[in-house]
Amino acid sequence: MKGWTLEYEGFEPEDEGLREALTSTGNGYFCTRGAFAWAEAGSVHYPGTYMHGGYNRETTIMDGVPVLNEDLVNLPNWLLLELRIGGRNAIGTENVEFLEYKHELDVKEAVLKRRIRLRDAEGRITLLETRRFVSMANRHLGAIEWRITPENWSGEVQVISALDGRVTNRGVARYRDLEGRHLDPVSPRTFGPEIIGLLARTRQSRIYVGEAARTRVYRGRSILPVERELFQISDYIHQVLSFEVEEGTPVRIEKMVSFFTSHDHAITEPLTNAGQAARRFGTFAETFEAHTRAWDELWELCDISVPNDERVEFLYRLHAYHVLQVCSPHTTDIDAGVPARGLNGEAYRGHIFWDEMYVYPFLNYRFPRITRSLLMYRYRRLDEARALAKEAGYRGAMYPWQSGSSGEEETQVVHLNPNSGTWDPDHSHNQRHVSAAIFYNIWRYWEVSGDEEFLHEYGAEMMVEIARFWASIAHYNPARGRYEIHGVMGPDEFHEKYPDSDEEGLRNNAYTNVLVAWISKTVREMLDALPERRRRSVIARSGLTESEMDLWREMTTKMFVPFHETEEGEPVISQFEGYESLEDLDWDAYRKKYGNIQRLDRILKAEGDDPDRYKLAKQADTVLLFFIFSEKEIRSILEDLGYEYSHELVLRIIEYYDERTSHGSTLSFIAHAGVLAGIDPESSWKRYLVALESDVGDVQGGTTKEGIHLGVMAGTLDLIQRGYLGATVRGGTLYLDPRPVKALDGACLPMVVRGTRVEVSLKDEELTVAVKDDPGKTVRVATEEGERTLQAGESLTLGTPGAAAEAPREEAETQAEEESAPA
Repeated sequence: MKGWTLEYEGFEPEDEGLREALTSTGNGYFCTRGAFAWAEAGSVHYPGTYMHGGYNRETTIMDGVPVLNEDLVNLPNWLLLELRIGGRNAIGTENVEFLEYKHELDVKEAVLKRRIRLRDAEGRITLLETRRFVSMANRHLGAIEWRITPENWSGEVQVISALDGRVTNRGVARYRDLEGRHLDPVSPRTFGPEIIGLLARTRQSRIYVGEAARTRVYRGRSILPVERELFQISDYIHQVLSFEVEEGTPVRIEKMVSFFTSHDHAITEPLTNAGQAARRFGTFAETFEAHTRAWDELWELCDISVPNDERVEFLYRLHAYHVLQVCSPHTTDIDAGVPARGLNGEAYRGHIFWDEMYVYPFLNYRFPRITRSLLMYRYRRLDEARALAKEAGYRGAMYPWQSGSSGEEETQVVHLNPNSGTWDPDHSHNQRHVSAAIFYNIWRYWEVSGDEEFLHEYGAEMMVEIARFWASIAHYNPARGRYEIHGVMGPDEFHEKYPDSDEEGLRNNAYTNVLVAWISKTVREMLDALPERRRRSVIARSGLTESEMDLWREMTTKMFVPFHETEEGEPVISQFEGYESLEDLDWDAYRKKYGNIQRLDRILKAEGDDPDRYKLAKQADTVLLFFIFSEKEIRSILEDLGYEYSHELVLRIIEYYDERTSHGSTLSFIAHAGVLAGIDPESSWKRYLVALESDVGDVQGGTTKEGIHLGVMAGTLDLIQRGYLGATVRGGTLYLDPRPVKALDGACLPMVVRGTRVEVSLKDEELTVAVKDDPGKTVRVATEEGERTLQAGESLTLGTPGAAAEAPREEAETQAEEESAPA
């Protein structure tokens, strides 16, 4: 890695899956994995193309029981280009020798490159240089350029350019027992001699996908005349282009591909429009120039300079690149949520969870319009959330743990444990905290953006319905004089129920109950802040009553939060009621036996044991409260509930659960790094580096090739701005509370606060915020010394608490390896 480039030297078959995921190219509309253009799906390569909302539902019969699953569909493969030399078989990794091989992704220009020098069985040496991009300027365009140079031979070559609809979903090993056929062929077609097209349809959801490819051969700037042959069947079409090449003289192949679906606006039908677009595209160079200009505009708001640590700076850019290829300005025009694993793999079946809670902070401060469009995905499914709540016996809106096309609950009832090879019951639909996360996301979006229209027209209704749900699932316990919530799971995920109990869920998960207390207060603040006409409208539409608002007021002060004492007799918040009664786990024994114990749930179940029995956690649960809320906020929540708050209590809670958390989700490193930033900066930075390295290093032993972890990537970006530089917005005011580390000295990042661009920078233990916008633009800034309003061109500098010592890189990388060694 250097500068803006992720580089791989040498062809390593066992690493191709990871490389293909990390070098995907996308534009927020569709995304394609970085596979060889000639590769078909197999044990080494997995070409895949995915689009927002491209779901299909199929049924698998397992032991006589129908299991329904909805998947993000692997769409027809538009990449296929094959090279034949002298009438021989097409070049492949199995029949040539690689003399040179370089695979690289330039994240600044969002272009995937390969440089391959190969020698075939006849001793002919050929240099193949390739470039590929998915256009950020034209969301319907993908382009491939091959530059072929025969180094010691001349003769005839053939290039096969194809569109392949025979693909299936087979990218995740543990899903392969589930039905993976999602496409039905419709028809191939040509649009004149240069352009081939293919139309396919998803089998159940009936989404039509049209692709058209225009393939040309160039010598210099001139189009080279070629002979063309056509072959087509119902779900596949290709052209064979034949032409002569001369030793030492390069030729260039351009494959310009258009991609349309029946979800698009202003089209006749997908294939017709794809054919028209392919005919109108400019050359590779012309379209690439427009593409790079579009990315330049994005980088103006997204690039963080970290001159003190080149690797951190590069990984930051790589993560920002992956966020933007899933959530870009193109996303604002489509019905899209935030798939937890992006658009470059099939893990989690492409579903939308709560990971958006980690993604929105980055977008809120740069592209609030994108956040707004992603929140509209939730609003459009509000009626389905209401129906889910009603079916479960509750009121309001209960959003599903896994969401796909319609907002139904997509969580499977069984889950394959790869450690044991058995299908275990899956109770994770009880993670009702996803609804709380949606409420939280709406409010934070409004605080940063000031988008009154969204709050009035959409956000307020969702917030009321979510608060109504929590009021209906909670019940009053007169013995305690408190409200309680039973039958749910927290973010931990290892605990689905109590040991030996047949009843699903847990009582009084602290994370959930504290969030509900905050929701009960915030929903009233939101209603009070609305203009009177808007307030009346929201109340009328939702049928909100005074008794409901009185109940919220009471829940703000009377939610139950469980506590227990440590062995030293000091109080800590219990992850859930009864946590202290669980057994202690011999962590050292399991580390010695298995090495990587991040997924203790799978390990214990494979041993015939049960994670419900032990004091452990997959990821931050109780600790997460101190990550999502500022110290002032969490203090206020707990004190409103009548519980004592102290800095010592927070330290004790963090230390207590840190010793009992396996970090089975890399999201956990984000939360723990965040809460430790102001407490133990050195430990915080170590965990930050683990999170930062987690996808590029595939720390979970093979999961990244199934799709990048979008929440973790976005979370590492948020940690710099919010965790270390301490820049957050509440109620339209930019609060500065820096907690820097030495590696970030010199860091500079742009942000947008309620429509005004600012720049936050750290230099020599001083933090500076400057308004970098047009005259008349202002930002209200709050520090420990008070508040002031900055005008355009003005800046404010304040000292930091002292730059903490950076964790030595070698030590941090050692910890990353220890935390993430493959099981």
